Amino acid sequence: MNTTGPGVNTGSGTVNARRPTASGGGGEGGKQPPAAARIVAMAREEYRFVVSTDGRPYAVALDGANVAVPLRGKAGLRQRLARRFADAYPGEVASQSALADAMTVLEGIAEDHDPVSVNLRVGRAPDGAVVVDLGSADGRAVVVSPLGWQTVDRSPVLFRRSGAMAPMPVPVLDGDGLAKLHALLNMDEPAFHQLVAWLVAAWIPDIPHPALVCKGEQGTGKSKAAQMFINLVDPSPAAKRSQPRDEKAWSRQAFSSWALCLDNVSTIPPWLSDTLCKAVTGDGVVDRALYTDDDVVVLTFKRVLAMTTIDAGALAGDLAERVLLLDLQLIDSQHRRSEEELDATFDAVRPAVLGALFDVLACVLAVLPSVRLESMPRMADFARVLAAVDQTQGWRTLDDYLATSANVATDALEGDPFALAIAALVDQAGTWQGTAGQLLEALPTPFVRPKNWPVDATRAGGRVKRLAPLLRSIGVTVDDTQRSRDRHRHKLLILSRAPDDDPAASAPDQDSLWPEVAPTGQGRTLPDQS
Repeated sequence: MNTTGPGVNTGSGTVNARRPTASGGGGEGGKQPPAAARIVAMAREEYRFVVSTDGRPYAVALDGANVAVPLRGKAGLRQRLARRFADAYPGEVASQSALADAMTVLEGIAEDHDPVSVNLRVGRAPDGAVVVDLGSADGRAVVVSPLGWQTVDRSPVLFRRSGAMAPMPVPVLDGDGLAKLHALLNMDEPAFHQLVAWLVAAWIPDIPHPALVCKGEQGTGKSKAAQMFINLVDPSPAAKRSQPRDEKAWSRQAFSSWALCLDNVSTIPPWLSDTLCKAVTGDGVVDRALYTDDDVVVLTFKRVLAMTTIDAGALAGDLAERVLLLDLQLIDSQHRRSEEELDATFDAVRPAVLGALFDVLACVLAVLPSVRLESMPRMADFARVLAAVDQTQGWRTLDDYLATSANVATDALEGDPFALAIAALVDQAGTWQGTAGQLLEALPTPFVRPKNWPVDATRAGGRVKRLAPLLRSIGVTVDDTQRSRDRHRHKLLILSRAPDDDPAASAPDQDSLWPEVAPTGQGRTLPDQS
């Protein structure tokens, strides 16, 4: 396995070398250079400096783990250099102003180079292999390619760490790893196969990952199961978390973890539903840069999400289309185990489980480039991974996922009074046509108006647009492309029932939308210009 490439440090700087003491002389007349200058020289001897694509400066050891260390912060380079300075110059301690001046110089050095990719837990090697950071102090990583997987001493890609990360055990070869994982879970075989496919896809960094929703009544072990899933993909001392208060709190959580779980979700406010949707497909947050008043940084990320809930109807329409729902079965008293016993068993089998999952991932990477789907569902990249899992393991996870997704859409509709009212109107009228304002008048207003019930025509039109995919899943089509024939040219909504024998009737004719073009790299002959 090639473990070198762009971003790998090849310098041979001396690590932990003793610097001259204050009594050893240095400058003119034996006077030492300023402390800030000595700190900068010490740092440049042991580190190289880079800036990430989101504008954050990092230091990378020239001889050590291929890990990006932030210049500031509790676990940053500033603290390390303060200790190194005290060790190198006995009896002298670097002042806060000297450290601040040194950090400013090092940030400038980092900005002299083009931005580089700094990964969190998972990344892509230059040769296309998937690299998983074990999170250990020695910088070891697992490299997975179509030929298999192996543990390497130095990662071929640059990673960063966070306080929300915990080390991952070294995987081992064990032919019974998946069975050992299934023995810990109260789910049937189809659900378990979908879980395995989701876990494997979670390590593919450049595709959207549906949020895994563990659903079940009290006593089904949802929270413990979700915690185990997250600790397989991206171990953390806080694998389960409460719902964030606002978007800023969410961005801090998402920046520090590749995978995370929201526990005991009952209701999801609209802002959080939109935020989770963007995290599934790729989100960007613009924030003020640290220690500045006017500079900004852009945080861009896709994340692997899990949630636990009793009622899937809490999921809004957009989010319901981006989830993988797993039903957990009730655990009877004879099979219930203590949390301490579960933790001990999970820790014992986790290396074997990881080895088995990396085996499946290697098989998926081998066939994924050749996978073609007859039709592309909403989460198309994830669906291709499911098809690759089915091809290599002999399962049927894609069919089960598509069937479950339809059920999730129905559950989401049942939790939305406005969507139910539209469906009832179409059932009664067959086809309804009018403006958004007329739709509000035609729908019976609930005695107690729900919070998400539109209050005016503008909001009603927007809600219908967002509900269109869910309505389509139950056979109700939405057409908002027409205008009234009078001088006002109002936008019209046409709501109708699709024929039962033609489930694709609500979709436009794709042949009429896309012009025929030559495949990439096969340009057509230009017409004669003479």
